[in-house]
Amino acid sequence: MALRKVVTKGDEILRKRSREITEITDRIRTTMYDMLETMDSEGGVGIAGPQVGVMRRMFVAKPFPDDNPEEIYFMINPDIYEREGEQEGQEGCLSVPGLQGTVIRPQKIKMKAQDLDGEWHDYEFEDFAARVMCHEYDHLEGILYTDKAIEVHEAQSDEEAEEETEEE
Repeated sequence: MALRKVVTKGDEILRKRSREITEITDRIRTTMYDMLETMDSEGGVGIAGPQVGVMRRMFVAKPFPDDNPEEIYFMINPDIYEREGEQEGQEGCLSVPGLQGTVIRPQKIKMKAQDLDGEWHDYEFEDFAARVMCHEYDHLEGILYTDKAIEVHEAQSDEEAEEETEEE
């Protein structure tokens, strides 16, 4: 596995729709594991192909960072086919460093995707996990969270957020 350079806002690649993967090769698998290593090294919970300069419909996510941080989803050719409810929450992005924004996402989603062996699976995600999957899926469509954000502001560290809460 190897670390990949994360593409940041301003690069046109982040605005293009990714192409479907027609064959899951060892190169695709290696790229997915590189993406996982890159995501982990950057402290993210998800990363999509375009974020490492690969215009293919694939992303890696760890949507349960607190409850099950080792649960990894390798999503190839994902499709969100059902959205339900609404939630509002803070998002950040490895490709938009230093900023956070408030984004409205579905509360619950159903999606299908292929795994590293090419097998199709159906998934249901709720709450934060649904947010993560929608965020990464948007990258495959050339959409950044800042496009959907109600407001965007400088990111606060966890310590700053705690101090602000204590002051209130």
